Amino acid sequence: MALVASRLHWVWIGTVCVRMRTDFSYSNTLGWNTFPVPTLTEKNKADLTRCAEDILLGREAHFPATIADLYDPEHMPADLREAHERNDEVLERIYIGRRFRNDTERLEKLFELYTKMAASPGAAKKRKAEARA
Repeated sequence: MALVASRLHWVWIGTVCVRMRTDFSYSNTLGWNTFPVPTLTEKNKADLTRCAEDILLGREAHFPATIADLYDPEHMPADLREAHERNDEVLERIYIGRRFRNDTERLEKLFELYTKMAASPGAAKKRKAEARA
C-alpha cells in the first residue's frame, strides 16, 4: 500500500496510464506491473509497512469522513498529510537516498529503472511466454 499511496507511484501512473476524462484508467499491465521497484531489504519493507499503517490510522482517525473528504486538498487533515509526506520521504530515500527535487527527476529515475527491468533476462522470458499465449 505504501507504494501505491506514494507521489512516486502517482507520477508514474499519470505518465504511463491513459486518462478517462480527469481520472486515470489504471491497469495492471500499464500501471502496476510496469512500476519499477528496487530490491527492498527487510528494513525497507518494515519501514514501508509502518508508513502504510500510519496512513490507514490517519484515515481511521477521521471516520466517518469519506476518501473524497479526507483528500480534499484544502481540507486534508494535517495528520494524514504528514503520514503521506513521511511515506514519500521513506520511499524516495529507498530509491535515491534523498527526496526527489521534482516530478521530472522522479520520472527520470523511474524510466531508468524501468529500462533496466525490461532488459533483464526474466522480462525477456515473460514477453516470450506472453507471445505464445
